[in-house]
This record gives sequence, structure tokens and C-alpha cells, in this order.
Amino acid sequence: MDAHDKGSDARHEPAAPSEPPGLRPAAPSEPQLPTGPGPAAGWPEAAPPDALVPESSVPRTGVAALSLRYRVCAALALAVVAVGVCVHLGMTFLHVAPPNTVTEEHGQAVDDWIYPEFEQNWKLFAPNPLQQNIAVQVRAEIRTAGGAPATTGWYDLSAEDGRAIDGNLLPSHTQQNELRRAWDFYVATHDSDNRPVGLRGSLAETYLRRIMVLRLDREDAAARAVGRGGVIERVQVRSRTTNVPPPKWTREQVSDTPVYRVLPWWTVPADEARGGVR
Repeated sequence: MDAHDKGSDARHEPAAPSEPPGLRPAAPSEPQLPTGPGPAAGWPEAAPPDALVPESSVPRTGVAALSLRYRVCAALALAVVAVGVCVHLGMTFLHVAPPNTVTEEHGQAVDDWIYPEFEQNWKLFAPNPLQQNIAVQVRAEIRTAGGAPATTGWYDLSAEDGRAIDGNLLPSHTQQNELRRAWDFYVATHDSDNRPVGLRGSLAETYLRRIMVLRLDREDAAARAVGRGGVIERVQVRSRTTNVPPPKWTREQVSDTPVYRVLPWWTVPADEARGGVR
């Protein structure tokens, strides 16, 4: 190759870019890991030891805040409640279950537990539900401070319970069932002449009488009848039964005349008359 050819090749080669004085491209390097005592990039900084909250300083709430003695008492109380609930559910199950070996041997204990407060009633699901309105009424004989007797008018306790329930979104069990179940218990244990049938007859009478005295005391019947100083000596209960009118589209005819069942006068013991039974 001659010199002319060399000069020609030199003219066609691109010239390398000139670099500004004092500037050089940095050479690629590996990422540098921290070598000092500081935290690595992207990692949270560890809290100093003195910033940790000791466990003993965290406030306790609920049962854990109680002392050991009270925690033991709370545990025992919960255990007693749990046992009571289990026993009640078991007794109720045995009461409504068909006759079995347990009820044959311990039927009296089951009845003593259930009656009269927890008696079960399936009349709502009977082929012919109750078609009567039964109102329980009571009146009292009051002894005045001077010793003269006085008799109050009839208090319609069922009507009072009805007024308390009407419009009440959460009526109490007492307002709904106490008086009704007490009367059903009495009727089931007495014949048409109001004579007790079986051993539970006297219990039903005592239960109904005590409810009557408590309700009369709540109504302040003695003070209304004779003023202050009056004491209830006797009470008398009666029921007023009326048939529910049949639907208009039926041809069934029922009497709308009320039927009364009047019980004999019951003497009120002194402790009940003074409000000792609650």
C-alpha cells in the first residue's frame, strides 16, 4: 500500500470525540455495602435499648387487672354459673323428654326443680290453641287501724299486665307469664270445687296467694281502702273467662257472656301481710 492510499484511509476514519479537559467518565463499580456502624440503606433503624417498654409497665384491663384472690373468686363464680345453667338445661330437657329411666327414678326431683316457675307449656302448637281470654282478678279484706274490716274492689291484674305490655318492645317475663302461669298451675292442681288434687295443690295455692299479696301491696290497696295503718288480712281470687269471637267468615257461634270462677277467701299470714315475702 502506498502513501496515497494511507492518506485516503485516514480521511475516512471517524475522529474520536474529544473530552473536555478535567472530565472523565466514572468507571462502573459494585454497590458499596455500609462499613460503618450506621444502619443499612432500606432497613429500619434499631431502637436503642432504653426505648423498649418493659412488660410490667403495660396497663392491664379486665379480669387481668384484678389481684390473684379476686381472679380466683371470679373464676369460681363463673364456674358456679356454668354449672347452674347446665343443671337447669338438663332438668328442662328431662321434663319435656319422653319417660325414660332417669325420670322413672328421679322424676320427683325434676318436678320439684321445674314447678311452678319453669313449667313448660306447648299449647301454642296444639291442634286447637286456646280460644278464650282469661283475666285474673283479686280483692282484699283490710283491717283498719281501729280494727274494723273493709273490703276493696276487684283489681283486674291481667288487664294491668296487658297495659304494661301494650306498646312495650321488651316486656318483662313477669308481666307476660307470672300471673298466667300461676293461674294455670292452680287450675291444674285443683278440681272444679277448688279442692286440691295431689301433693302440689297446696303449693299452687301458696304461690298464687303470695303473688296476689305482692300485687296488692304494689297497688297500695290497703292505704287506698282505709288510709294509713291498714293491713291485708284476707284475699279472694276469681277468674273471668270470655270466648274469643270467631272470624266473620265462619258460621261458628259462641257466647260472649263472661264466666266467673270465684275461689274461697284465703287468710294472709302475718309475715306476708307486712310485705315479708318478696
